[in-house]
Amino acid sequence: MTNGCDGRRVAQEQLLTGVRTAAAADGRAPGGGEQALGQVRPEVLESWSRSRTFGVDPDATVPPVDLVDDALEDYRASHPLGQAMPVVRDLLVEHAASEEMIVAVSDAAGMLLWVEGDPAACRRAERMRFVAGARWDERHAGTNAPGLALALGVGMRVVAAEHWARPVQPWSCSAMPVRDPVGGALLGALDVTGDERAASPGALALVRATAAAVERELLLRQHRDGGGRRAAEPPLRLSVLDPGGPTLSRHGRTRRVSLRHAELMLLLAEHPQGCSAGRLAVLLDERDLDEVTVRAELSRLRRVLGPEALRSRPYRLAPGALTTDVDDVRRALAAGDPAAAITLWRAPLLARSASPGVATVRLRMAQEVQAALERSGDALLLLRWVEGPVAADDLALWRRCRDLLPAGPERDRAIARVRVLDRESR
Repeated sequence: MTNGCDGRRVAQEQLLTGVRTAAAADGRAPGGGEQALGQVRPEVLESWSRSRTFGVDPDATVPPVDLVDDALEDYRASHPLGQAMPVVRDLLVEHAASEEMIVAVSDAAGMLLWVEGDPAACRRAERMRFVAGARWDERHAGTNAPGLALALGVGMRVVAAEHWARPVQPWSCSAMPVRDPVGGALLGALDVTGDERAASPGALALVRATAAAVERELLLRQHRDGGGRRAAEPPLRLSVLDPGGPTLSRHGRTRRVSLRHAELMLLLAEHPQGCSAGRLAVLLDERDLDEVTVRAELSRLRRVLGPEALRSRPYRLAPGALTTDVDDVRRALAAGDPAAAITLWRAPLLARSASPGVATVRLRMAQEVQAALERSGDALLLLRWVEGPVAADDLALWRRCRDLLPAGPERDRAIARVRVLDRESR
């Protein structure tokens, strides 16, 4: 017989399943509406919305494995969290293994670098590709603790049916982001995955304490190795949403950068696991660019960024070396603040770039902002978006804006714009 506690847990999981299934189908709550939505934590509900916007199929999506074998080992060796793995193993892995659970360490983009713990649990987790080298950010795996912790920048627990993807729902997890102790750059996340105990307050407290110990260890190593001064340097900041063109800044000093260098930096920031010269050539120009030209351009870029910031085999940015204003837009969306995202989007993303890789980032980010605005139902925010630099010619969005706005000058502007665009499209 199911006891009262188990019965409540089953009922909660059934309710979560119903709400998530409806959200996956059309973004709306099932019968029960607001009452059902009220049973789902807001941060989980927002993550489900993002997962749906990202196109994560709750039934068929399997996280991609980006790095294996030597490429994975090289990336691990260069990642700062590798220095603290003895601390993670002492404080977290041994405990998790004894409790038949798993510990995962990811980079700042959600790619798992180490997955260790109970051997049997690790083998079961392989079936859902919870393995080193796999991408477990929200964009590729949907709602999960490490992906959510990285998106929001705080410790998170995700219990069973709160996961977006059904293959992950037998598991529960707790995760905590890890930051550079001097510069503050996000380095990655620590995660414990297992049965429901892995999402208990005690499990999250243990992960949080381990993350703090990791940051202390990194700080000690930086000072011991004479690297404290270098680590204190803030990351370079790339602006690709600047009306005046791409810029690179640090310490309040800003300089213009060439379009090609901006394209390369953005593509490397979007592919933290790294790219070969051949892959970058395709992302920059599908037809007319050869690897030798790309390598020469990367050599010049290394002189701009500094020798430690740009690494090779594969080409990649050192963790914490560069941030972008695209990252700022993502953080605003993850925090449920589309108004801030619109404010940050000051110009078309590298408007002069014809790079296929840049075009993909441009389209994806615009779709994410648009989806967040439509979810918000705020007609004035949507009007700000369509009157801005990105969606001024989007007839469908202008029609949506016209239908949402109350009578007044704003709606009159929308009606006029719809008429112009409709006439131009004939």
